[in-house]
Amino acid sequence: MKTPYWFPQSFFARTLWLVLIVVLFSKALTLVYLMMNEDVLVDRQYSHGAALTLRAYWAASPEDRDHIAEAAGLKRIPRDKVPASEQHWPYSEIFQRQMQTELGPDTETRVRATSPPALWVRAPSLGDGWVRVPMYPHPLRGQRIWSVLGWFLGIGLLSTAAAWIFVRQLNAPLKRLVYAARQLGQGRSVRLPISDTPSEMTEVYRAFNQMAEDVEQAARERELMLAGVSHDLRTPLTRLRLALEFMENDTELTDDMVRDIEDMDAILDQFLAFIRDGRGEPVEEADFCELVRETLAPYNQGSERVRLCLEPIPPFPLRRVSTKRLLTNLVENALNHGGGDAVEVVASLAGDHAAPYVVLSVLDRGAGIDPGELDSIFNPFIRGDRARGGRGTGLGLAIVKRIASLHGGSVELRNRSGGGLEARVKLPLGLLLPRDAV
Repeated sequence: MKTPYWFPQSFFARTLWLVLIVVLFSKALTLVYLMMNEDVLVDRQYSHGAALTLRAYWAASPEDRDHIAEAAGLKRIPRDKVPASEQHWPYSEIFQRQMQTELGPDTETRVRATSPPALWVRAPSLGDGWVRVPMYPHPLRGQRIWSVLGWFLGIGLLSTAAAWIFVRQLNAPLKRLVYAARQLGQGRSVRLPISDTPSEMTEVYRAFNQMAEDVEQAARERELMLAGVSHDLRTPLTRLRLALEFMENDTELTDDMVRDIEDMDAILDQFLAFIRDGRGEPVEEADFCELVRETLAPYNQGSERVRLCLEPIPPFPLRRVSTKRLLTNLVENALNHGGGDAVEVVASLAGDHAAPYVVLSVLDRGAGIDPGELDSIFNPFIRGDRARGGRGTGLGLAIVKRIASLHGGSVELRNRSGGGLEARVKLPLGLLLPRDAV
């Protein structure tokens, strides 16, 4: 969705707009509260009216005071008959200060808003004694500090919610960039739109899109180059193999040379598999256990070289050819370095219902690997020959790691107690592998 032309186009302008709106919103809510809660204004007006009435009462002559008291509802009260004042913090103190301002600093007041509502005032500056002034129930009615605190808490929560919405809008371009970077790291082709982003992020998005284009172009050129090298090398290798098959002088030497040619051909296949790594292969819903059985069936023809222990796993999206290559590389590695014993392949479901994942383990009883080399063994052209001797290009485990990452999973090697190695692959059934996957 394209950003409207009137919407701020920079982070600075958007932040300024956010602060302005939140402040104005908070002020508007405060104004609404003051307009709705008129008790404070009523109290001030009532205290002023009561003070005027008392001034008129004490200013009148003694014979006229009874008439004023009868007309205004006033009544002289002995000190011992004056009840204790009710407390309505902070309104009682506010009312007391208002009466002292009107009648003098030594004025005393007692207020009761219930049973019955009345005001008792003693103003020594006007006259001695307590006077009871009738009070309507409206002043101080329902005035509790919790009402004020509730209003200000509500204003704060609404202001915070508004700020959260706007900050989320500001952070959306950054989250989109993080997601795109992860997608690019997994080999997917991704581009970021630059039409609906703040001006500061537009250049970042352009740079990211250019980087993604350069990376994809470099990958295409690398793949074409190695494909050409493979094609150019295989032609003379094929001719050389045919020539060797016609040689009859030294059969043993001929067989050795044919094996060397086959190894060279396998090395070329490994290079191409490492470069291509299944990025262009479509993803399809597949039965993982059935795929494992199908891939490893040829290894058990004649004798059982691979034992399977597969728990039921629901179908999930994967790349069939790449997954087969992952299985083949792990099993071939275990058979080559497993000391002649049968290799075990175990597949099970782990995690909870919110983030399930598949755990595939390939176990052997070989010599294992030096613990210091377990992390670096997945790098291209690195082999664990010092612990598990053998031949190869050092690309098998690198291909496995790349294919696992392409599916959003991970792979690790663990030395087994009693000797041997476990290659453990974790593949998510959903979009992401949970952080606590073990």
